[in-house]
Amino acid sequence: MANERELTMSKAIAEAIDQEMARDHRVFVLGEDVGIYGGIFGATQGLYQKYGAERVMDTPISETAFIGAATGAAAEGMRPIVELMFVDFFGVCMDQIYNHLAKNTYMSGGAARFPVVLTTAIGGGYNDAAQHSQCLYGLFAHVPGLKVVVPSTAYDAKGLMISAIRDDNPVMYFFHKGLMGLGWMKYHQRSVTPVPEEAYTIPLGKADIKRTGKDVTIVSLAMMVHRALDAADALAQEGIEAEVIDLRTLVPLDRETVINSVKKTHRLVVVDEDYHSFGMSGEIAALVAEDALDYLDAPIRRLAVPDVPIPYSRPLEQFVLPSAERIAATARALME
Repeated sequence: MANERELTMSKAIAEAIDQEMARDHRVFVLGEDVGIYGGIFGATQGLYQKYGAERVMDTPISETAFIGAATGAAAEGMRPIVELMFVDFFGVCMDQIYNHLAKNTYMSGGAARFPVVLTTAIGGGYNDAAQHSQCLYGLFAHVPGLKVVVPSTAYDAKGLMISAIRDDNPVMYFFHKGLMGLGWMKYHQRSVTPVPEEAYTIPLGKADIKRTGKDVTIVSLAMMVHRALDAADALAQEGIEAEVIDLRTLVPLDRETVINSVKKTHRLVVVDEDYHSFGMSGEIAALVAEDALDYLDAPIRRLAVPDVPIPYSRPLEQFVLPSAERIAATARALME
């Protein structure tokens, strides 16, 4: 595409929202610190100064109230973007998300639509402990009625955000804090990518093969995509070619890309920063076991966070998060 320049994920997300607000007067933003401050992770930077307090609304610390307000506004024809500062805070507003936002289109027989984009920050790696470091996207993917988006690069972040805003269904949009490109937080440089100035969309439900390979498939999301790519670089020096798939969305899930890759490589590693039990890693493993079992030359392996709260201690936190070294070792073992 023309007119590309490199952006961080936070700037790409803010640009996507800006362009959609300019295109459609029904789009507005609300949440804690999204206005004057620009969002603590920069996802709404500059929007308040351009659109004012009527379209970029700083709210009180009452997640139930402002997510409920977004749901009601959507029912009346608006297209709100609402930020839940950390996904870990979902407990105080779960009824609004699970029982209203997710279900009211179905319960109204399709008479009402709820085009809400609910953005929230995920991920550990910076010692913010058990209540600010989880991913939890598997919880929301489990309940019908919500689409679930998890970008890993600035290019994907912009295209997926525009698609999410234009979608007539509620979309949960998860951004990893360690990929946003913030000056005060270490981030993976690979998340900074060329991004077109023009608006563009990436279809929800279409995975991206970030690296092609013939020996082993590695499936992941968000930060773990970059850890998988780091592992693939190391494996390539040993003659092992790993194919790295970035799911990009959990709902809809691109089953076809995963199955086709496993049919080619005959081996699967699933890497997830969410918890090990009852989550994305189990879903992908079950999908391949059901639809491509005969193609496997080795058991499916899963790397995910153990079923423990995320530790505050840096050594313990690094221990529970999947590393590039562990991913490489797991893939290497499958080749033996």
